[in-house]
Amino acid sequence: MKLNMAEEEDYMSDSFINVQEDIRPGLPMLRQIREARRKEEKRQEANLKNRQKSIKEEEQERRDMGLKNALGCENKGFALLQKMGYKSGQALGKSGDGIVEPIPLNVKTGKSGIGHETLLKRKAEEKLESYRRKIHMKSQAEERAAEQFRIRLKNKQDEMKLEGDLRRSQRACQQLDTQKNIQVPREAWYWLRPEEETEEETEEEKEQDEDEYKSEDLSVLEKLQILTSYLREEHLYCIWCGTAYEDKEDLSSNCPGPTSADHD
Repeated sequence: MKLNMAEEEDYMSDSFINVQEDIRPGLPMLRQIREARRKEEKRQEANLKNRQKSIKEEEQERRDMGLKNALGCENKGFALLQKMGYKSGQALGKSGDGIVEPIPLNVKTGKSGIGHETLLKRKAEEKLESYRRKIHMKSQAEERAAEQFRIRLKNKQDEMKLEGDLRRSQRACQQLDTQKNIQVPREAWYWLRPEEETEEETEEEKEQDEDEYKSEDLSVLEKLQILTSYLREEHLYCIWCGTAYEDKEDLSSNCPGPTSADHD
């Protein structure tokens, strides 16, 4: 007994006091993480075992189990079909062209009333139709704007072409009248108006010329038609042919016509 007590070390001895613990950095934290993870896993397993299924989940499980199993003879409806000659896996109908599988079961799980899904579908279709209508109207508006732009551009080009033909006619009329010693044009606008007046021109002549130009009410097309007719009758000249013909017979036989379209 004394020997055993001697062999036992005193808890105040150096063998107890000088024992060094493992204080390497990170080890206590790793132990705590592992311990917390084990506790969390145990808690989740316990919750999974003890969790009670909801009524919807239980109904869904029973429904799925029932749909997986084929009807047997204990089902009265199926028994009546068998008495009428129906066999499992056979299509319905006298000629066998009916359905083979039962009509699928669509379970309504939401809280909305009957017809709510149809209402939502109709609203979605109306919204889609309204969007398509807006896109169509926008497309039509863009097409109309593009067409109007093309018309304005064409009108502008035609107007510029008419103005160019009128200036050519005025220039030709002035040259041909001058060759015949005609000092004053039949109408003031038959000739090109000089851009700069000479210093010798009196104020009275300027006012008279301005009144003549202001009193014009003819359009560019009307002026062109009048002036080209004058050139053809008086000088046998066509601005689009660029030729002065010998006589009226030569003009009528060799010139395509009195308009620009006749020369296209």
